[in-house]
Amino acid sequence: MKLTDIIGYLAAFGTTISFLPQAVKTIQTKNTAGISLSMYAIFTTGTLFWLIYGIMSASWPVAAANAITFIFASTILIYKIRYK
Repeated sequence: MKLTDIIGYLAAFGTTISFLPQAVKTIQTKNTAGISLSMYAIFTTGTLFWLIYGIMSASWPVAAANAITFIFASTILIYKIRYK
């Protein structure tokens, strides 16, 4: 594995895992008052495009990170819409 891939995976891990505490807290409390609907809608859409880009360019660190981030962000977005 190349050094650039290792750095990519480490960056992907760090930014992706940062969403886990918010997703867990949102699921547990169903409290989304402090979350911006427009920000999460735009962010989730952007993450989907990064995922598509990662797949199309065969950049697996980008694709893997954004697949997981998309799941976390979508979960938070769904809770924001559902428990508004």
